[in-house]
Amino acid sequence: MATKLTHPQVWGAIDRLAARYGFSASGLAKAAGLDPTSFNRSKRVTPEGRPRWPSTESVAKILQATGAGIDEFVSLLSQKKKGRGPVKPLPMIDLSEASSSGYFDARGFPAGPGWDMIPFPGLDDEHAYALGISTSTLAPLYRKGEIVVVSPAAPLRKGDRVVAKARSGEIFAAELKRKSARSVDFVSLAPGHRDRSLPANYILWIARIVWSSQ
Repeated sequence: MATKLTHPQVWGAIDRLAARYGFSASGLAKAAGLDPTSFNRSKRVTPEGRPRWPSTESVAKILQATGAGIDEFVSLLSQKKKGRGPVKPLPMIDLSEASSSGYFDARGFPAGPGWDMIPFPGLDDEHAYALGISTSTLAPLYRKGEIVVVSPAAPLRKGDRVVAKARSGEIFAAELKRKSARSVDFVSLAPGHRDRSLPANYILWIARIVWSSQ
């Protein structure tokens, strides 16, 4: 006898997918180009109390946003519900300090002293780190005082917000527009600043922003 797919299973898989890639449910919806409230718990039932199911289009969009495959999503359907995962210390520095030498190794992983530590739950990347936004340069997208979490292990796709390091030593946040063997194109996150196209060999590493405190 075939096992029926249940409403809690599907929504639970979406919650677990979000947590695995460092998103809240609303953050995942936003990253997928959906209304940020699409996955709110209040939206999972109709005003009449009937279960509301996510559309196949919504599921396709969140898989694209995370880089996960359908097989990964299916595996999450059968997992038992858990909390957001253990809280682990995450290294953090200000983005304005990140370009100083000694904070990252050649792979773009946190290295050396000078990092603060903050608690952060459920991110499946041992090399993830947080960057504090200490200026208003990236407002209104990222405002002064906010924190972004970066995962070097997260797959990169067009439209991702990323942190990149140039051969000059500069570390900057941008939107990834295009990446080829010859060049990497970035869309500026700072209002009034020009987009950038840089030779691929001028970029030492790129890592994806998977969460922000906004």
